[in-house]
Amino acid sequence: MITRTFEDLTFPMFGFGLMRLPNNADGELDWEKSVELVRYGYDKGIRYFDTAWPYLGGNSERIAGEALSVYPRNSYMLATKFPGHRVAPGTSPAEIFEQQLEKCKTDYFDFYLLHNVSETSMEVYDKQETLDYFLEQKRLGRIKHFGFSCHARKENLEAFLDRHPGVFEFCQIQLNYLDWTLQDAKGKYELLTERGIGVWVMEPVRGGKLQNLPDALGAKLKELRPEDSYSAWAFRFLQALPNVRIILSGMNEFWHVDENINTFSDGKLLSEEETEALLEVAEKLKDSVPCTACRYCCDGCPMGLDIPFLISLYNELKVGAGAAVNNQIKALPEDKLPSACIGCGQCSAACPQSIDVPSVMKAFAELINS
Repeated sequence: MITRTFEDLTFPMFGFGLMRLPNNADGELDWEKSVELVRYGYDKGIRYFDTAWPYLGGNSERIAGEALSVYPRNSYMLATKFPGHRVAPGTSPAEIFEQQLEKCKTDYFDFYLLHNVSETSMEVYDKQETLDYFLEQKRLGRIKHFGFSCHARKENLEAFLDRHPGVFEFCQIQLNYLDWTLQDAKGKYELLTERGIGVWVMEPVRGGKLQNLPDALGAKLKELRPEDSYSAWAFRFLQALPNVRIILSGMNEFWHVDENINTFSDGKLLSEEETEALLEVAEKLKDSVPCTACRYCCDGCPMGLDIPFLISLYNELKVGAGAAVNNQIKALPEDKLPSACIGCGQCSAACPQSIDVPSVMKAFAELINS
């Protein structure tokens, strides 16, 4: 399997994300199959397992503990996350952390993350006492490597890093060939790389969206690589990025494990032509409002709306709602939401692309409320 190095470690690049595990016929979590599936992944060579406090109603960490505790502790790497954005006020990091160790049946975590650093949670994660607690656990050897997962926009990610220099070793971001430009994952990847922070990848196939392309969009890819699944294309795009250390995928069938491990074992990276073809697919998937962010529309807006920013959120939301866009919408004051647009049309008159901005704002407001 393709391997990566991180500090003094060398490990398989492909990791098992335990956010989505099998359900039974009644639509409930299939505990027995989930444990078996995690162990199947281990037996096939996966060595990195990622869970979190809220996953599967709190059961993901328990499944990780039951499935993995039968193996030597130093033979696998376990990652979980502190849910500071989701716990009740007054709940201490120590209370959560001790429960996580117990649930996962372990004395330490190889990788520990602040969960979902975003526009709506940064205030929680900026607390020095929280950071100090986890840095002390790292000093004690109960955390081997400390990082965070992030759905923030690039500028807010950069500001968070500026406020906490030297604290974090790695960052987990949503990164795939669609979000390379749609959510500026490229900019986030480059920022983290410049800062010497390792990149962990979540949502490499965007929750399954990139696994099932329409025939018209996938035809060129099938012509170039008839033997590859669409998932394999998404993974191979990421394999070429040298600062990507772990690529996580959620799996709920045994054949998913087999297929994905095969993709990480044959070393068939994309050529330049194939990469261009994949990015063309991404552009067609967007079906976006063609805003160039020139900001001519903003000068005369009587409501003071950041119209290019709102259009970028609208384009993302149309592709499929995710944590990043939802957090950014929630962080906006009511008078800066698309529903605040009064439809005066000054923006459209100033737009070099002739975008009917009031119609876009109306459609965006309806999409938020649908």
